[in-house]
Amino acid sequence: MTAPHQPGPARPDAAAGRGPGAEAAVDSDDSGLLAALLDGMDAALCAFDAEGTVTHWNREAERILGWTAAEAVGRPGLAGWAVRAADAEEVTARLTAAVRAHGRQVHEFPLLTKGGGRVLVRTQLSAVPGAGGRAAGVYCAFSEVHTQIDLERSIALSEALFGDASWGVVLVDADLRPALANAHAARALRTGRTALLGRPLGELLEHGVEEVEGALQYVLASGAPPAPSDLWVTLRDQGGAPPERRCWRSGFVKLASPLAEEPVPLGVAWLFVDVTAARLVEQESARLRFRGSQLHRAGRAVAECEDPVEAASLYLDFALAGFADHALVDLLPEPEAAPEPPVRLVRAVATPTGTPGPSPTTAPGGLPVPYPESHPAPQAVERCGSVRAASDCTENWATSRKWPEGTIHALATPLRSRGRTLGAVTFLRGPSRRPFDRGDAAYAEDVATRVAAALDLAAAVGKK
Repeated sequence: MTAPHQPGPARPDAAAGRGPGAEAAVDSDDSGLLAALLDGMDAALCAFDAEGTVTHWNREAERILGWTAAEAVGRPGLAGWAVRAADAEEVTARLTAAVRAHGRQVHEFPLLTKGGGRVLVRTQLSAVPGAGGRAAGVYCAFSEVHTQIDLERSIALSEALFGDASWGVVLVDADLRPALANAHAARALRTGRTALLGRPLGELLEHGVEEVEGALQYVLASGAPPAPSDLWVTLRDQGGAPPERRCWRSGFVKLASPLAEEPVPLGVAWLFVDVTAARLVEQESARLRFRGSQLHRAGRAVAECEDPVEAASLYLDFALAGFADHALVDLLPEPEAAPEPPVRLVRAVATPTGTPGPSPTTAPGGLPVPYPESHPAPQAVERCGSVRAASDCTENWATSRKWPEGTIHALATPLRSRGRTLGAVTFLRGPSRRPFDRGDAAYAEDVATRVAAALDLAAAVGKK
Protein backbone atom coordinates (compact mmCIF):
# COMPACT_ATOMS: atom_id res chain seq x y z
CA MET A 1 0.00 0.00 0.00
CA THR A 2 1.36 3.39 -0.95
CA ALA A 3 0.38 6.78 0.38
CA PRO A 4 -0.75 9.45 -2.08
CA HIS A 5 1.80 12.14 -2.77
CA GLN A 6 0.57 15.66 -3.40
CA PRO A 7 3.10 17.90 -5.17
CA GLY A 8 3.94 21.04 -3.25
CA PRO A 9 6.23 24.02 -3.63
CA ALA A 10 9.94 23.34 -3.59
CA ARG A 11 11.51 23.91 -0.22
CA PRO A 12 15.25 24.31 0.35
CA ASP A 13 16.74 21.72 2.61
CA ALA A 14 18.60 24.38 4.53
CA ALA A 15 15.39 26.27 5.29
CA ALA A 16 13.81 23.08 6.56
CA GLY A 17 16.85 22.40 8.72
CA ARG A 18 17.38 18.90 7.39
CA GLY A 19 18.99 17.15 4.46
CA PRO A 20 17.49 14.91 1.74
CA GLY A 21 18.03 11.82 3.88
CA ALA A 22 15.95 13.26 6.69
CA GLU A 23 13.15 14.18 4.20
CA ALA A 24 13.00 10.57 2.96
CA ALA A 25 12.93 9.22 6.51
CA VAL A 26 10.01 11.49 7.42
CA ASP A 27 8.07 10.48 4.28
CA SER A 28 8.65 6.84 5.18
CA ASP A 29 7.42 7.43 8.73
CA ASP A 30 4.32 9.25 7.49
CA SER A 31 3.57 6.44 5.06
CA GLY A 32 3.90 3.83 7.81
CA LEU A 33 1.73 5.85 10.16
CA LEU A 34 -0.96 6.24 7.49
CA ALA A 35 -0.89 2.51 6.73
CA ALA A 36 -1.23 1.66 10.44
CA LEU A 37 -4.16 4.05 10.83
CA LEU A 38 -5.98 2.67 7.81
CA ASP A 39 -5.44 -0.95 8.82
CA GLY A 40 -6.64 -0.23 12.37
CA MET A 41 -9.99 1.18 11.24
CA ASP A 42 -13.19 -0.69 12.05
CA ALA A 43 -14.68 0.29 8.69
CA ALA A 44 -13.49 -0.85 5.30
CA LEU A 45 -11.84 1.93 3.26
CA CYS A 46 -10.58 2.32 -0.27
CA ALA A 47 -9.44 5.48 -2.06
CA PHE A 48 -9.20 6.51 -5.70
CA ASP A 49 -7.14 9.18 -7.39
CA ALA A 50 -8.52 11.69 -9.89
CA GLU A 51 -8.29 9.09 -12.69
CA GLY A 52 -10.20 6.48 -10.68
CA THR A 53 -7.24 4.27 -9.85
CA VAL A 54 -7.32 2.51 -6.48
CA THR A 55 -4.67 4.02 -4.21
CA HIS A 56 -5.58 2.61 -0.76
CA TRP A 57 -7.15 -0.60 0.48
CA ASN A 58 -7.21 -1.45 4.19
CA ARG A 59 -7.49 -4.77 6.03
CA GLU A 60 -11.22 -4.43 6.80
CA ALA A 61 -11.87 -4.13 3.05
CA GLU A 62 -9.77 -7.24 2.58
CA ARG A 63 -11.78 -9.07 5.25
CA ILE A 64 -15.14 -8.20 3.69
CA LEU A 65 -14.27 -8.78 0.01
CA GLY A 66 -11.27 -11.10 0.18
CA TRP A 67 -9.08 -8.97 -2.11
CA THR A 68 -5.71 -8.09 -0.62
CA ALA A 69 -4.16 -4.63 -0.81
CA ALA A 70 -1.55 -5.92 -3.26
CA GLU A 71 -4.33 -7.19 -5.54
CA ALA A 72 -6.47 -4.06 -5.26
CA VAL A 73 -4.10 -1.08 -5.29
CA GLY A 74 -3.32 0.12 -8.81
CA ARG A 75 -6.49 -1.26 -10.46
CA PRO A 76 -8.48 1.20 -12.60
CA GLY A 77 -11.69 1.42 -10.59
CA LEU A 78 -13.80 -1.47 -9.29
CA ALA A 79 -15.40 -2.69 -12.51
CA GLY A 80 -14.69 -6.25 -13.55
CA TRP A 81 -13.29 -7.50 -10.26
CA ALA A 82 -15.06 -5.93 -7.24
CA VAL A 83 -18.23 -4.90 -9.11
CA ARG A 84 -20.26 -6.87 -11.63
CA ALA A 85 -20.29 -5.59 -15.18
CA ALA A 86 -24.03 -4.95 -14.92
CA ASP A 87 -23.48 -2.69 -11.88
CA ALA A 88 -20.23 -1.08 -13.01
CA GLU A 89 -21.80 1.90 -14.81
CA GLU A 90 -23.95 2.88 -11.82
CA VAL A 91 -21.09 2.51 -9.33
CA THR A 92 -18.67 4.47 -11.52
CA ALA A 93 -21.23 7.25 -11.89
CA ARG A 94 -21.64 7.55 -8.16
CA LEU A 95 -17.86 7.68 -7.63
CA THR A 96 -17.52 10.35 -10.28
CA ALA A 97 -20.39 12.37 -8.82
CA ALA A 98 -18.74 12.27 -5.40
CA VAL A 99 -15.72 14.12 -6.83
CA ARG A 100 -17.90 17.10 -7.77
CA ALA A 101 -20.28 16.94 -4.77
CA HIS A 102 -19.86 18.80 -1.51
CA GLY A 103 -19.98 16.84 1.73
CA ARG A 104 -20.56 13.17 2.24
CA GLN A 105 -22.65 10.96 -0.04
CA VAL A 106 -24.27 7.77 1.29
CA HIS A 107 -25.20 4.94 -1.09
CA GLU A 108 -25.90 1.24 -1.05
CA PHE A 109 -24.73 -1.09 -3.81
CA PRO A 110 -23.51 -4.70 -4.18
CA LEU A 111 -19.82 -5.59 -4.40
CA LEU A 112 -18.16 -8.82 -5.47
CA THR A 113 -15.99 -10.91 -3.20
CA LYS A 114 -12.89 -12.65 -4.42
CA GLY A 115 -14.77 -15.94 -4.27
CA GLY A 116 -17.52 -14.63 -6.57
CA GLY A 117 -20.17 -13.88 -3.93
CA ARG A 118 -22.10 -10.64 -3.66
CA VAL A 119 -22.11 -8.41 -0.59
CA LEU A 120 -24.51 -5.50 -0.14
CA VAL A 121 -22.59 -2.62 1.42
CA ARG A 122 -23.44 0.86 2.60
CA THR A 123 -20.85 3.36 1.44
CA GLN A 124 -19.90 6.88 2.40
CA LEU A 125 -18.22 8.73 -0.47
CA SER A 126 -16.37 12.01 -0.13
CA ALA A 127 -14.00 13.97 -2.33
CA VAL A 128 -10.32 14.27 -1.33
CA PRO A 129 -9.26 17.93 -1.61
CA GLY A 130 -6.09 18.62 -3.49
CA ALA A 131 -3.88 21.60 -4.37
CA GLY A 132 -5.69 24.68 -5.60
CA GLY A 133 -9.04 23.50 -4.27
CA ARG A 134 -9.41 20.84 -6.98
CA ALA A 135 -10.44 17.31 -5.98
CA ALA A 136 -7.50 14.92 -5.98
CA GLY A 137 -9.67 11.83 -5.73
CA VAL A 138 -12.37 10.07 -3.71
CA TYR A 139 -12.32 8.01 -0.58
CA CYS A 140 -14.95 5.33 0.01
CA ALA A 141 -15.68 3.96 3.48
CA PHE A 142 -18.05 0.99 3.48
CA SER A 143 -19.43 -1.75 5.69
CA GLU A 144 -21.84 -4.61 5.27
CA VAL A 145 -25.42 -3.36 5.34
CA HIS A 146 -26.55 -5.75 8.07
CA THR A 147 -23.65 -4.63 10.29
CA GLN A 148 -24.55 -1.00 9.74
CA ILE A 149 -28.21 -1.70 10.43
CA ASP A 150 -27.28 -3.49 13.68
CA LEU A 151 -25.29 -0.44 14.74
CA GLU A 152 -28.12 1.92 13.84
CA ARG A 153 -30.58 -0.27 15.75
CA SER A 154 -28.35 -0.17 18.82
CA ILE A 155 -28.10 3.61 18.64
CA ALA A 156 -31.84 3.94 18.03
CA LEU A 157 -32.56 1.63 20.98
CA SER A 158 -30.36 3.72 23.26
CA GLU A 159 -32.04 6.93 22.11
CA ALA A 160 -35.50 5.43 22.62
CA LEU A 161 -34.69 4.09 26.10
CA PHE A 162 -33.42 7.46 27.22
CA GLY A 163 -36.24 9.29 25.50
CA ASP A 164 -39.88 8.63 26.28
CA ALA A 165 -39.67 5.01 27.44
CA SER A 166 -42.50 3.93 29.73
CA TRP A 167 -40.08 2.37 32.24
CA GLY A 168 -37.13 3.76 34.15
CA VAL A 169 -33.58 3.29 32.85
CA VAL A 170 -30.54 4.22 34.91
CA LEU A 171 -26.93 3.57 33.91
CA VAL A 172 -24.90 3.02 37.08
CA ASP A 173 -21.10 3.17 36.94
CA ALA A 174 -18.70 0.80 38.69
CA ASP A 175 -18.83 3.01 41.81
CA LEU A 176 -22.62 2.44 42.02
CA ARG A 177 -23.43 6.04 41.13
CA PRO A 178 -25.94 7.01 38.41
CA ALA A 179 -24.16 8.09 35.22
CA LEU A 180 -27.21 8.49 32.96
CA ALA A 181 -30.96 8.30 33.49
CA ASN A 182 -34.07 8.78 31.40
CA ALA A 183 -36.99 11.06 32.23
CA HIS A 184 -39.15 8.24 33.64
CA ALA A 185 -36.43 7.21 36.12
CA ALA A 186 -35.90 10.82 37.20
CA ARG A 187 -39.62 11.21 37.93
CA ALA A 188 -39.67 7.92 39.84
CA LEU A 189 -36.71 9.06 41.97
CA ARG A 190 -38.30 12.50 42.49
CA THR A 191 -35.40 14.44 41.03
CA GLY A 192 -34.10 15.80 37.74
CA ARG A 193 -32.16 13.88 35.12
CA THR A 194 -28.97 15.84 35.73
CA ALA A 195 -29.51 16.33 39.48
CA LEU A 196 -29.19 12.61 40.27
CA LEU A 197 -26.03 12.01 38.24
CA GLY A 198 -23.01 11.12 40.34
CA ARG A 199 -24.96 11.05 43.62
CA PRO A 200 -24.86 8.01 45.93
CA LEU A 201 -28.05 5.99 45.85
CA GLY A 202 -28.33 6.49 49.60
CA GLU A 203 -29.15 10.15 48.95
CA LEU A 204 -32.13 9.13 46.82
CA LEU A 205 -33.48 6.10 48.70
CA GLU A 206 -34.22 6.04 52.42
CA HIS A 207 -34.92 2.32 52.68
CA GLY A 208 -34.02 -0.45 50.27
CA VAL A 209 -30.71 1.04 49.16
CA GLU A 210 -28.84 -2.00 50.53
CA GLU A 211 -30.92 -4.35 48.35
CA VAL A 212 -30.39 -2.19 45.25
CA GLU A 213 -26.64 -1.84 45.77
CA GLY A 214 -26.37 -5.56 46.53
CA ALA A 215 -28.08 -6.37 43.23
CA LEU A 216 -25.79 -3.98 41.33
CA GLN A 217 -22.67 -5.47 42.93
CA TYR A 218 -23.87 -8.98 42.10
CA VAL A 219 -24.35 -8.03 38.44
CA LEU A 220 -20.90 -6.42 38.24
CA ALA A 221 -19.32 -9.55 39.70
CA SER A 222 -21.40 -12.35 38.20
CA GLY A 223 -23.49 -10.94 35.38
CA ALA A 224 -27.21 -10.36 34.96
CA PRO A 225 -29.62 -12.41 37.10
CA PRO A 226 -31.78 -14.97 35.26
CA ALA A 227 -35.06 -13.13 35.87
CA PRO A 228 -36.35 -9.71 36.99
CA SER A 229 -36.96 -9.21 40.70
CA ASP A 230 -39.14 -6.98 42.88
CA LEU A 231 -37.31 -4.38 44.96
CA TRP A 232 -39.18 -2.46 47.67
CA VAL A 233 -37.71 0.99 48.27
CA THR A 234 -38.69 4.09 50.19
CA LEU A 235 -37.87 7.37 48.48
CA ARG A 236 -36.23 10.12 50.50
CA ASP A 237 -37.95 13.42 51.15
CA GLN A 238 -37.31 15.48 48.01
CA GLY A 239 -38.59 19.03 48.08
CA GLY A 240 -41.12 18.54 50.86
CA ALA A 241 -42.77 15.38 49.46
CA PRO A 242 -43.44 12.75 52.14
CA PRO A 243 -41.50 9.46 52.07
CA GLU A 244 -43.19 6.91 49.86
CA ARG A 245 -42.71 3.15 49.71
CA ARG A 246 -42.66 1.76 46.17
CA CYS A 247 -42.15 -1.64 44.54
CA TRP A 248 -40.04 -1.62 41.38
CA ARG A 249 -39.87 -4.65 39.09
CA SER A 250 -36.18 -4.50 38.21
CA GLY A 251 -33.94 -6.04 35.61
CA PHE A 252 -30.18 -5.58 35.33
CA VAL A 253 -27.73 -5.80 32.41
CA LYS A 254 -23.97 -5.76 32.82
CA LEU A 255 -22.19 -3.32 30.48
CA ALA A 256 -18.72 -4.09 29.15
CA SER A 257 -16.58 -2.23 26.65
CA PRO A 258 -16.51 -3.87 23.18
CA LEU A 259 -13.24 -2.12 22.38
CA ALA A 260 -11.10 -3.67 25.11
CA GLU A 261 -9.07 -6.83 24.61
CA GLU A 262 -10.56 -8.20 27.83
CA PRO A 263 -14.07 -7.40 29.10
CA VAL A 264 -13.91 -4.20 31.13
CA PRO A 265 -17.04 -3.44 33.19
CA LEU A 266 -18.47 -0.04 32.39
CA GLY A 267 -21.31 -0.36 34.87
CA VAL A 268 -24.84 -1.73 35.00
CA ALA A 269 -28.00 -0.81 33.15
CA TRP A 270 -30.87 -0.83 35.67
CA LEU A 271 -34.32 -1.06 34.10
CA PHE A 272 -37.38 -0.89 36.32
CA VAL A 273 -41.12 -0.35 36.23
CA ASP A 274 -43.36 0.61 39.13
CA VAL A 275 -45.62 -2.31 40.12
CA THR A 276 -46.60 -1.01 43.55
CA ALA A 277 -50.35 -0.97 42.90
CA ALA A 278 -50.37 -4.52 41.52
CA ARG A 279 -48.25 -5.87 44.37
CA LEU A 280 -50.42 -4.21 47.01
CA VAL A 281 -53.52 -5.74 45.42
CA GLU A 282 -51.84 -9.14 45.39
CA GLN A 283 -50.80 -8.79 49.03
CA GLU A 284 -54.30 -7.71 50.06
CA SER A 285 -55.86 -10.60 48.14
CA ALA A 286 -53.49 -13.09 49.76
CA ARG A 287 -54.20 -11.57 53.17
CA LEU A 288 -57.96 -11.83 52.69
CA ARG A 289 -57.68 -15.43 51.48
CA PHE A 290 -55.60 -16.38 54.51
CA ARG A 291 -57.90 -14.65 56.96
CA GLY A 292 -60.96 -16.24 55.38
CA SER A 293 -59.26 -19.61 55.63
CA GLN A 294 -58.48 -19.00 59.32
CA LEU A 295 -62.08 -18.10 60.11
CA HIS A 296 -63.27 -21.18 58.25
CA ARG A 297 -60.88 -23.42 60.22
CA ALA A 298 -61.86 -21.70 63.47
CA GLY A 299 -65.55 -22.28 62.73
CA ARG A 300 -64.96 -25.99 62.20
CA ALA A 301 -62.91 -26.24 65.41
CA VAL A 302 -65.47 -24.27 67.44
CA ALA A 303 -68.24 -26.59 66.30
CA GLU A 304 -66.59 -29.33 68.40
CA CYS A 305 -66.38 -27.21 71.59
CA GLU A 306 -68.88 -27.81 74.37
CA ASP A 307 -67.90 -24.72 76.37
CA PRO A 308 -68.84 -21.39 74.63
CA VAL A 309 -66.07 -19.53 76.49
CA GLU A 310 -63.55 -22.03 75.15
CA ALA A 311 -65.01 -21.42 71.71
CA ALA A 312 -64.44 -17.66 72.09
CA SER A 313 -60.85 -18.28 73.11
CA LEU A 314 -60.38 -20.59 70.13
CA TYR A 315 -61.59 -17.89 67.75
CA LEU A 316 -58.90 -15.58 69.11
CA ASP A 317 -56.18 -18.21 68.74
CA PHE A 318 -57.00 -18.69 65.06
CA ALA A 319 -57.36 -14.94 64.45
CA LEU A 320 -53.93 -14.10 65.89
CA ALA A 321 -52.04 -16.06 63.21
CA GLY A 322 -50.42 -13.49 60.94
CA PHE A 323 -52.54 -10.71 62.44
CA ALA A 324 -51.37 -9.74 65.93
CA ASP A 325 -49.09 -10.79 68.77
CA HIS A 326 -51.58 -10.68 71.63
CA ALA A 327 -55.31 -10.40 72.25
CA LEU A 328 -57.27 -9.34 75.35
CA VAL A 329 -61.00 -9.70 76.05
CA ASP A 330 -62.54 -7.38 78.64
CA LEU A 331 -66.24 -7.67 79.56
CA LEU A 332 -68.76 -5.36 81.17
CA PRO A 333 -70.21 -6.59 84.47
CA GLU A 334 -73.57 -6.66 82.68
CA PRO A 335 -74.26 -6.31 78.95
CA GLU A 336 -75.68 -2.87 78.07
CA ALA A 337 -77.34 -1.55 74.93
CA ALA A 338 -75.59 1.84 75.20
CA PRO A 339 -72.87 1.90 77.87
CA GLU A 340 -72.28 5.24 79.53
CA PRO A 341 -69.03 6.46 81.11
CA PRO A 342 -67.32 5.67 83.28
CA VAL A 343 -66.92 2.20 81.75
CA ARG A 344 -65.62 -0.57 84.00
CA LEU A 345 -64.20 -3.67 82.29
CA VAL A 346 -63.24 -7.03 83.74
CA ARG A 347 -60.53 -9.18 82.14
CA ALA A 348 -62.00 -12.43 80.74
CA VAL A 349 -59.47 -13.78 78.21
CA ALA A 350 -55.78 -12.98 77.63
CA THR A 351 -53.18 -14.61 75.40
CA PRO A 352 -50.01 -15.77 77.15
CA THR A 353 -47.14 -13.28 77.02
CA GLY A 354 -44.41 -15.88 77.51
CA THR A 355 -44.41 -19.28 75.86
CA PRO A 356 -47.02 -19.70 73.12
CA GLY A 357 -50.17 -21.65 73.86
CA PRO A 358 -53.95 -21.42 73.97
CA SER A 359 -55.55 -18.29 75.44
CA PRO A 360 -56.47 -18.95 79.10
CA THR A 361 -59.77 -17.70 80.46
CA THR A 362 -60.35 -15.89 83.75
CA ALA A 363 -63.15 -16.75 86.15
CA PRO A 364 -65.94 -14.13 86.02
CA GLY A 365 -66.51 -11.79 88.95
CA GLY A 366 -62.96 -10.37 89.10
CA LEU A 367 -61.98 -6.79 89.81
CA PRO A 368 -62.19 -4.19 87.01
CA VAL A 369 -58.98 -3.55 85.11
CA PRO A 370 -57.62 -0.10 86.16
CA TYR A 371 -57.50 1.38 82.69
CA PRO A 372 -56.39 5.05 82.49
CA GLU A 373 -58.46 7.74 80.83
CA SER A 374 -58.59 7.72 77.01
CA HIS A 375 -57.75 4.01 76.94
CA PRO A 376 -58.75 2.39 73.60
CA ALA A 377 -60.81 -0.43 75.20
CA PRO A 378 -63.27 1.77 77.16
CA GLN A 379 -63.42 4.16 74.20
CA ALA A 380 -64.39 1.31 71.87
CA VAL A 381 -67.18 0.31 74.29
CA GLU A 382 -68.46 3.88 74.61
CA ARG A 383 -68.35 4.61 70.86
CA CYS A 384 -69.47 1.14 69.72
CA GLY A 385 -66.71 1.32 67.13
CA SER A 386 -63.09 0.29 66.62
CA VAL A 387 -60.30 2.45 68.08
CA ARG A 388 -56.66 2.33 66.96
CA ALA A 389 -53.65 3.48 68.99
CA ALA A 390 -49.90 3.70 68.41
CA SER A 391 -46.96 4.25 70.72
CA ASP A 392 -45.81 7.83 71.25
CA CYS A 393 -42.29 6.54 72.11
CA THR A 394 -42.66 7.52 75.77
CA GLU A 395 -41.32 5.25 78.49
CA ASN A 396 -43.75 2.69 79.94
CA TRP A 397 -46.31 3.50 77.24
CA ALA A 398 -47.49 -0.13 77.03
CA THR A 399 -47.32 -1.02 80.73
CA SER A 400 -49.27 2.08 81.72
CA ARG A 401 -52.11 0.78 79.54
CA LYS A 402 -51.92 -2.70 81.09
CA TRP A 403 -50.51 -4.26 77.94
CA PRO A 404 -47.50 -6.59 77.52
CA GLU A 405 -44.14 -4.86 77.36
CA GLY A 406 -43.02 -4.10 73.81
CA THR A 407 -46.49 -3.34 72.48
CA ILE A 408 -46.37 -0.66 69.78
CA HIS A 409 -49.76 -0.83 68.04
CA ALA A 410 -53.24 -1.57 69.42
CA LEU A 411 -56.72 -2.07 67.97
CA ALA A 412 -59.77 -2.26 70.27
CA THR A 413 -63.14 -3.45 68.91
CA PRO A 414 -66.45 -3.67 70.82
CA LEU A 415 -68.14 -7.02 71.38
CA ARG A 416 -71.75 -6.67 70.27
CA SER A 417 -74.48 -9.34 70.35
CA ARG A 418 -78.28 -9.08 70.26
CA GLY A 419 -78.15 -5.28 70.27
CA ARG A 420 -76.04 -5.08 73.42
CA THR A 421 -72.39 -4.39 74.16
CA LEU A 422 -70.67 -7.18 76.07
CA GLY A 423 -67.22 -5.62 76.28
CA ALA A 424 -64.20 -5.17 74.00
CA VAL A 425 -61.47 -7.25 72.39
CA THR A 426 -58.05 -5.63 71.96
CA PHE A 427 -55.42 -6.86 69.48
CA LEU A 428 -51.78 -5.86 70.10
CA ARG A 429 -48.73 -5.75 67.82
CA GLY A 430 -45.04 -5.44 68.59
CA PRO A 431 -42.35 -3.38 66.82
CA SER A 432 -41.81 -6.00 64.12
CA ARG A 433 -45.30 -5.47 62.69
CA ARG A 434 -46.87 -2.57 60.79
CA PRO A 435 -49.62 -0.36 62.30
CA PHE A 436 -53.24 -1.48 62.10
CA ASP A 437 -55.19 -0.13 59.13
CA ARG A 438 -58.84 -0.06 58.08
CA GLY A 439 -58.62 -3.52 56.57
CA ASP A 440 -57.33 -4.84 59.88
CA ALA A 441 -60.19 -3.11 61.70
CA ALA A 442 -62.73 -4.80 59.42
CA TYR A 443 -61.16 -8.20 60.11
CA ALA A 444 -61.08 -7.51 63.87
CA GLU A 445 -64.78 -6.62 63.79
CA ASP A 446 -65.53 -9.88 61.97
CA VAL A 447 -63.66 -11.84 64.64
CA ALA A 448 -65.31 -9.80 67.41
CA THR A 449 -68.76 -10.75 66.10
CA ARG A 450 -67.97 -14.44 66.47
CA VAL A 451 -66.34 -13.99 69.89
CA ALA A 452 -69.30 -11.93 71.12
CA ALA A 453 -71.78 -14.57 69.98
CA ALA A 454 -69.87 -17.29 71.85
CA LEU A 455 -69.61 -15.19 75.04
CA ASP A 456 -73.29 -14.23 74.84
CA LEU A 457 -74.15 -17.90 74.55
CA ALA A 458 -71.96 -18.65 77.57
CA ALA A 459 -73.79 -15.99 79.61
CA ALA A 460 -77.20 -17.29 78.55
CA VAL A 461 -76.24 -20.88 79.42
CA GLY A 462 -74.85 -19.77 82.80
CA LYS A 463 -78.13 -18.11 83.80
CA LYS A 464 -80.14 -21.29 83.25
